[in-house]
Amino acid sequence: MFELAQHLRDEFAELERALADPGVHADAARARRVGRRYAELTPIVRWMDEYERLSDDLAAARELGLQDRAFATEADQLEQRLGEVADTLTRLLAPRDRNDSGDALIEIKSGEGGEESALFAGDLLKMYTRYAENRGWKVEVLDAQATDLGGFKSVTVAVKAPMVGDPGAMPYGVLKFEGGVHRVQRVPVTESQGRVHTSAAGVLVMPEVEETEVEIDENDLRIDVFRSSGPGGQGVNTTDSAVRITHLPTGIVVSCQNERSQLQNREQAMRMLRARLTAAAEEAAADAASAARRSQVRTVDRSERIRTYNYPENRISDHRIGYKAYNLDQVLNGELGPVVGALQDADLQMRLTQVGGVDS
Repeated sequence: MFELAQHLRDEFAELERALADPGVHADAARARRVGRRYAELTPIVRWMDEYERLSDDLAAARELGLQDRAFATEADQLEQRLGEVADTLTRLLAPRDRNDSGDALIEIKSGEGGEESALFAGDLLKMYTRYAENRGWKVEVLDAQATDLGGFKSVTVAVKAPMVGDPGAMPYGVLKFEGGVHRVQRVPVTESQGRVHTSAAGVLVMPEVEETEVEIDENDLRIDVFRSSGPGGQGVNTTDSAVRITHLPTGIVVSCQNERSQLQNREQAMRMLRARLTAAAEEAAADAASAARRSQVRTVDRSERIRTYNYPENRISDHRIGYKAYNLDQVLNGELGPVVGALQDADLQMRLTQVGGVDS
């Protein structure tokens, strides 16, 4: 079993040698890529070692069990443990998004509902921020267009883990399922007669990618500078420091006005552009793939309604997997774990159907 995964041992050994090479660490971007892949393969190789050890022990116990019943009992226990390890290893070997072990950028935009939608966008930002902080992740605001009542027309944040870990526990691998339309049903603060309104906000989750991972031709960019608008510190609104970048081949437009200097805003905008280009390329690849290979859970399409937040019933519903719970207040306070876990489980089952022959 798992013979097809043996090449991962060789790759793991090469990565270990690379991490011991001072020349690799002289290139920060390369060192991060090597470290990230090493972290991905570490649990796989560890469980492969455990599987082989248990297989050898089981074979020996079965042979001895022909003469001693005590060894036959041990063989039964080893066989059960081997099955558990095989299940874990199968899950680890299921194909996954290559960006799962990286950080994420989240863009939230208000939609239908005017000011109420902008306030809901702000609530989503607080929800993700609290969830990230609970997991020990850092949230960095890259760009924000706030409204007078404290909501957001648009806000983009980077979510970063302090170190590389299991792909299923890294920002992008966890948060990528949040992309789509989030609908809220509640009485708006602007509603004088107490009627429940429905509004929505769009969420786009993108992988944070290194500058060296995405090739962007400067000739394909149109860069405009303008004066920042909205609330800001001294100097923010008095100089042409805001930057808007248009990627001409794709028509993707990003802008940033949060930083004081034009150079800083340009750097942040380029981070957003790299993420947008990566997300667009992967969405195009998914569209080109057969229906059987496409994930039924993940989406970066902001036009797909994925979830409803019903305040009167304290209910949260995820329409993709039929998830429903009556703890909306806790979820909005950052307790997204059960929702995220259900989405990850559904995604895993989908990925496992794609590799029925991995362990054979």
